[in-house]
Amino acid sequence: MARTETSTHCPYCALQCGMKLRPVTDGGVVEVVERTEFPVNRGALCGKGRTAPAVLAAGVRLTGPLVRDADGELAPASWDEALGRIADGLSRTRAGHGADAVGVFGGGGLTNEKAYALGKFARVVLGTSQIDYNGRFCMSSAAAAHQRAFGLDRGLPFPLEDIPRTGCVILVGSNLAETMPPALRYLTELRENGGRLIVIDPRRTRTAEQADLHLAPRPGTDLALALGMLHLVVADGRVDEEFVRARTSGWDEARAGAMAHWPELVERLTGVSVPQLREAVEMFCGAEDGMVLTARGPEQQAKGTDTVGAWINFCLATGRAGRPLSGYGCLTGQGNGQGGREHGQKADQLPGYRKLTEPAARRHVAGVWGVDPDSLPGPGRSAYELLDALGRDVRSLLVMGSNPVVSAPHAGHVEERLKSLDFLAVADVVLSETAALADVVLPVTQWAEESGTTTSLEGRVLLRRRAVTPPEGVRSDLEVLNALAGLLGHGKGFPADPEEVFDELRRASAGGPADYAGITYARIAAEDGVFWPCPDEEHPGTPRLFLERFATDDGRARFVPVTHRASAEETDAEYPVVLTTGRVVSQYQSGAQTRRVAELNAAAPGPFVELHPRLAERIGVAEGEGVAVTSRRGRAVAPARITVGIRQDTVFMPFHWPGEGRANSLTNPALDPVSRMPEFKVCAVRVEAAG
Repeated sequence: MARTETSTHCPYCALQCGMKLRPVTDGGVVEVVERTEFPVNRGALCGKGRTAPAVLAAGVRLTGPLVRDADGELAPASWDEALGRIADGLSRTRAGHGADAVGVFGGGGLTNEKAYALGKFARVVLGTSQIDYNGRFCMSSAAAAHQRAFGLDRGLPFPLEDIPRTGCVILVGSNLAETMPPALRYLTELRENGGRLIVIDPRRTRTAEQADLHLAPRPGTDLALALGMLHLVVADGRVDEEFVRARTSGWDEARAGAMAHWPELVERLTGVSVPQLREAVEMFCGAEDGMVLTARGPEQQAKGTDTVGAWINFCLATGRAGRPLSGYGCLTGQGNGQGGREHGQKADQLPGYRKLTEPAARRHVAGVWGVDPDSLPGPGRSAYELLDALGRDVRSLLVMGSNPVVSAPHAGHVEERLKSLDFLAVADVVLSETAALADVVLPVTQWAEESGTTTSLEGRVLLRRRAVTPPEGVRSDLEVLNALAGLLGHGKGFPADPEEVFDELRRASAGGPADYAGITYARIAAEDGVFWPCPDEEHPGTPRLFLERFATDDGRARFVPVTHRASAEETDAEYPVVLTTGRVVSQYQSGAQTRRVAELNAAAPGPFVELHPRLAERIGVAEGEGVAVTSRRGRAVAPARITVGIRQDTVFMPFHWPGEGRANSLTNPALDPVSRMPEFKVCAVRVEAAG
């Protein structure tokens, strides 16, 4: 066990708050201490960060491998037996059905080293194209829109410290006060500095309460809202013609699309009044600088890429991009959501954010890996499509750092697909709902028990440091991949030491869009993180992108013409209410870890259905009484939480819980045609008193 304080970072969201861990002697493992010198959170932590060590406690986390015995129960086993069962299961599937019958499902919480090694393992050892990860459910639409408009995807093209210094922020579909509480101070400081805040959300959240202006559109109409505001920019003569002429292309087509969305039409579609639309445009354009920040609200839709694209068009038309204190940014959610999509666990990508379909990218990475470029498989299925194929085209699955039984859309269907597999192996810290279905469960290290890098929402590469020794029966994911590779005939190329893996990642990413070549563990420690791209060790890193040129071939940002369209599933007489989903402050993602922390469960003990008093009266339920919510895919029951802070035509459910209150039993897996993001945020439901 460590005897001194260890500087590290929180294991949860993409803010990656700095913290210190200090050993304790009262039966715990470590305690969290403020790390005030780290600039992002300056010592502030939410309840999840403060209580993170509780997941390390005996009786909470897994401490030895489990295998399914002859009675169908998970029983303790040795590491040799567990690893042998996995190697045998994957080998039998490959031999009987081909390499693509084996799937790999990763996570946005894996370190860069793990994400890199997992992608390499899938393509080199297993030879499968069938690898994707749960980050596809998080920020993929924003990433796709970034690529289309700017030629490069980094969640924030500027550091968080710039936000309080801009003139106006439009925050779209983010409840920052609950999803990233320490980041709320950036918005507080913005207003203290005289800046204005506009929040767009169908609920009057704790974040919306901080706003100068709150717009509450009907879920699924964010695209129309953005187009209506761009229409007013054009009609009122607020376009920055000089910026558009000098630094963009495609404006004429984008303008034509916006002009088809006149304010009165947008009011009918969204429920946001024309005076409110005008007030928002005047507030944003009246400031010298401005930013638009989106999160899952507009992104988790079957038109999420176009919706984000419309907000980017709004920024470009007003000249709020490619210059200091202005721009579009995505508030990435998962702890390593940014780095997790850069280094190869996504179905269509190679390390360094290289495209799997580009011959030069394949040659470079294959050279680092010491394999023939032609041996690398092509792109595979996206996350939901991979899960949907389980038990049919994909017969065996290895899961690392994900819990799709709770987190995937149409979760009841996904659970059945997982049960239909010939073989399922899961590596996790705890016995998640997905792990409980597995043939083999491997206990792997948590953040405090291992070292590795993550990349925060602002593109800052950070170093988590090992503070404690894991229990004797626990190994790291890198050790797991090292052992499995050896059993499957690849005794070299999969080191278990994270710094050795990172040094290989640096070589593999060199020259790519996400270039980490100049980033080392020593630099990260000395500089409180290094912003990519950083092509060599003399390079200072890049906190602010696009100030001189965009990452497109001609250096110009690209307007992409978009038009509003209906959600994949609109309300009707049978399903007349819109369901939208999200998070609460005291739980995280599928809740696999946070639901095991007593303090967090006391604050957020279970699911609920948030609904307006008039809707509650109409269906005859009072506060705390059971509400049944039914969609075309399933049914969920949870207590009513009645508030005037939500639209009358909308209900909200948090998605952290399994069982009867599982929100994702209801959600729609309809996919965005570009990003393959499912439509979590909009589905038609029927709401009634339970029983």
